[in-house]
Amino acid sequence: MYTIKLFLVIAPLVISSRIDQDYSSLDSIPPEPKSRFAMLDDVKILANGLLQLGHGLKDFVHKTKGQINDIFQKLNIFDQSFYALSLQTNEIKEEEKELRRTTSKLQVKNEEVKNMSLELNSKLESLLEEKSLLQQKVKYLEEQLTKLIKNQPEIQEHPEVTSLKTFVEQQDNSIKDLLQTMEEQYRQLNQQHSQIKEIENQLRRTGIQESTENSLSSKPRAPRTTPSFHLNETKDVEHDGSSWILIQRRIDGSQNFNETWQNYKYGFGRLDGEFWLGLEKIYSIVKRSNYILRIELEDWKDNKHYIEYSFHLGNHETNYTLHLVEITGNVPNALPEHKDLVFSTWDHKAKGQLNCLESYSGGWWWHDVCGGDNPNGKYNKPRSKTKPERRRGICWKSQNGRLYTIKSTKMLIHPIDSESFELRQIKKPMN
Repeated sequence: MYTIKLFLVIAPLVISSRIDQDYSSLDSIPPEPKSRFAMLDDVKILANGLLQLGHGLKDFVHKTKGQINDIFQKLNIFDQSFYALSLQTNEIKEEEKELRRTTSKLQVKNEEVKNMSLELNSKLESLLEEKSLLQQKVKYLEEQLTKLIKNQPEIQEHPEVTSLKTFVEQQDNSIKDLLQTMEEQYRQLNQQHSQIKEIENQLRRTGIQESTENSLSSKPRAPRTTPSFHLNETKDVEHDGSSWILIQRRIDGSQNFNETWQNYKYGFGRLDGEFWLGLEKIYSIVKRSNYILRIELEDWKDNKHYIEYSFHLGNHETNYTLHLVEITGNVPNALPEHKDLVFSTWDHKAKGQLNCLESYSGGWWWHDVCGGDNPNGKYNKPRSKTKPERRRGICWKSQNGRLYTIKSTKMLIHPIDSESFELRQIKKPMN
């Protein structure tokens, strides 16, 4: 730009000097040699100005090309960012649609459960009224019977009184069954409410994100899924020619087992990968009859070990207390026998128990001391880690006190029958 301005200043001066020389030639004709030299000077000045102008234009063109290239690069970056944001927005929109569909289904189920609860409440109220009337009648008849017995000790009980007592007992049993059914319905209803609340929170979060990006395009995408357990889901596996129920599996560390008490109670993970079936579901299965607990371990040298127990599992009021009696196995220094092992997590510790979760991760059954056996600990690779870190992971403590990190674990349960129990009592440990 400076060169152009210089040329614009020099060019008029050269032209005006030329014009002045032309007019002066009309008045007086200068000597011929002087005029020729003047013209050559003018041409040199003009040529020099044009040369500087050419250099200036060349620099200007180079600078302009560099600026244009920068602009194109920024436009490409912007296009890429815009495209990525549009894909993310499409994902969020598709997830929101799926969440809305799931919410609508849960709401329908919730309404069904509410209607069932109302019906049960009405039936229960009618039964309670009938029970109250029958109790009054029975009380009156018992008073009359007492008077009769006092007056005639040898008289037998009236058949009508006996039938009424039997009927009242039957009504009591029916009411107890209905109460248990209602408790189960209320528990399911609470679970439905929790799921709906969680989905509503997710919808609110996705709605906030969508409001900031609602101007972008929309392409469909498969929604992400959050694994959850239903009450009728179990995983059966074949072992020794019989069917076992798989209640825990660790294979690759894809599932975080440092979960809350609520998740350990109702289960988490995926049945085709790593999972915990849930304490409540395990209890509902084993309370029907006697079961065997089998724990299978595989270390990082591909050595496989196992141990089997007969066991008893308490309900949630006992913090799912576990009582074990070893049957067979080749795992040394396994879980303590003939002791009450209380299940604890980082957010739920039974009264009087040590806080083992300060040194160990994951939920597990503990006693008055924190042992070194924890199949629900953090998944560690074979070369990790210092001793405290190994203690927090999946490990098993040998008789000499050495901690061994475990690559995979399984926990299975199976009903006890007399024949299989006797075979296990005499069975030799597997290598």
